[in-house]
Amino acid sequence: MTKQKKLRNIEYYGLQETLDDLYEKSKNGATFDKLMDLIQSKENIMLAYRNIKRNSGSGTSGADGRNISDIEKLSAEQYVKCVQNKLAWYKPKPVRRVEIPKPNGKTRPLGIPTIFDRLVQQSILQVLEPICEAKFYDRSNGFRPKRSAEDAIAQCYRMIQRQHLHFVVDIDIKGFFDNVNHAKLIRQIWAMGIRDKKLLCVIKAMLKAPIEMPNGEMQCPIKGTPQGGILSPLLSNIVLNELDWWVASQWETMPTHTSYETMCSDKLNRGNVYRVLKKTGLKEMFIVRYADDFKIFCRTKSDADRVFLAVKQWLRDRLKLEISEEKSKVVNLKKQYSEFLGFKLKAVKKGDKYVVKSHMSNKALQSEKQKLSAKIKGMQRPKDLLDEKRMLNLYNSMVWGIHNYYKFATHISIDCAKIQRSLSIVMKNRLGTRLGKTGVTNNVYILKNYGASKRMRYLNKYPLCPIGYIQTKAPLYKKKEICKYTQAGRAEIHENLKFDITVLLLLMRERHTNKSIEFMDNRLSLWAAQYGKCAVTGKVLWIDEIHCHHKVPRENDGTDRYSNLIILHKEVHTLIHAVQPETIQAYLGRINPTQTMLKKINKLRLMAGNFAI
Repeated sequence: MTKQKKLRNIEYYGLQETLDDLYEKSKNGATFDKLMDLIQSKENIMLAYRNIKRNSGSGTSGADGRNISDIEKLSAEQYVKCVQNKLAWYKPKPVRRVEIPKPNGKTRPLGIPTIFDRLVQQSILQVLEPICEAKFYDRSNGFRPKRSAEDAIAQCYRMIQRQHLHFVVDIDIKGFFDNVNHAKLIRQIWAMGIRDKKLLCVIKAMLKAPIEMPNGEMQCPIKGTPQGGILSPLLSNIVLNELDWWVASQWETMPTHTSYETMCSDKLNRGNVYRVLKKTGLKEMFIVRYADDFKIFCRTKSDADRVFLAVKQWLRDRLKLEISEEKSKVVNLKKQYSEFLGFKLKAVKKGDKYVVKSHMSNKALQSEKQKLSAKIKGMQRPKDLLDEKRMLNLYNSMVWGIHNYYKFATHISIDCAKIQRSLSIVMKNRLGTRLGKTGVTNNVYILKNYGASKRMRYLNKYPLCPIGYIQTKAPLYKKKEICKYTQAGRAEIHENLKFDITVLLLLMRERHTNKSIEFMDNRLSLWAAQYGKCAVTGKVLWIDEIHCHHKVPRENDGTDRYSNLIILHKEVHTLIHAVQPETIQAYLGRINPTQTMLKKINKLRLMAGNFAI
């Protein structure tokens, strides 16, 4: 689910003002000892379902064999009560261990909680996130709202090109997620102002949830956070947030006796402060972090060597974490590449200055080439045309994904050209005469982004997007003003919902014990999508006029899915189901439909199994 979609969801359930308040108080140093009431509120638990239900992992079963489809069958009241009861006396069920293959041949252990434990974690995450966001460091980019790898790469480029920091400390934490110290983490959560003791007990219980191994054996963890848990990314950021601020305190936020800061274009400028600090014996250092992957940029080799030793010691003493000696090092960017998030970066001379030269990392390039090659081989002998089209679409989506992520490498066109040359041979050998240079392209995205390419090929007249057709794009900084928990920050992201929030809140609080959670949630989405208007008449509806109609009735195997529902005025709804001539005439007189409206009414009547009027 997109981050912007999650922001819309918060507004649907009327929690935006509450979460904004948490963010503001946290920013001002407040502490919070009564968060469980908000976590257990109906609105928050309903929002948790909405955020999880269409996630790609929601269909994955935990140790109890249940997934989101089992939750969809519950009524809204049953669902909320189940989660509230679970939170009241929280005892997590075992986490199912799954081993995911890594490109280097090793495996990454994932821990998959049960669906109800995931919903509990999501309910907690929604409340903790604004509190923690107010405390997180600005150059922490992983697993945060409106942050991405693009921000991290842009920050690295700035360090190299504008700040001329050409020595980088590369630190690789050995098995970070498996070695997080539980006691230290709870103290860090407390230090952030989260002091609800019942909530801390719930988080402790989550961390110590037993792990069901693939062979059926049960293990009880004494350290680490399960990769795969919804709360784990936030907890990992809490752990390393202390590192971010410690590094910043050594130079960037170092206080001075005299204030040298100035305001420039309504922004604080510390340039004069840094000029003063350079006259001291302090080591210049700036951290850029994405989850557990981070770099520290320094000006000199001697500074970088000292920072390397200091950070290594600090991680061991403060966080009880060890570094991987073979993967951790100091890199001179003028002579060597440094890898970060699948990119490799270097500083090269251009005129009288140094600029960034970046590529896909060797490992990433080889991995993507192998994946695309495997997809081409899969298209060699499809079961039928439908299977061929499915695999072709999957191949194209992989090409788009590679271009979208790696386009920020300055030499991405060279990297993709290498992949293109290799894949051209595979295509020729595997697809043979089925591959041509002419075909039909109906996809607007393909036409816009690849239509001008001479490398475009067609498989049985369907387009195969050329991996070699790509231009580099400069990574852009996220504006500092962007924040999903302030009104000004949200204005940068999207306009608030354009309808009466009062009706939305009333609609959300309606009780229908015989309706499923899926129906209740999709009804909200539809009402918002239709801007609170009837789909037939276009009239804005008040709460007592809103009816949610099943296009295909439940008795005819109709579902509560979004695509099978529509918001109507209650009189239009009655007319769609009416079969008696006098009832039909009476409601036609009340509604007085135009020809366009009547066409819509008849379409819905036919879908419902009734005759056209």
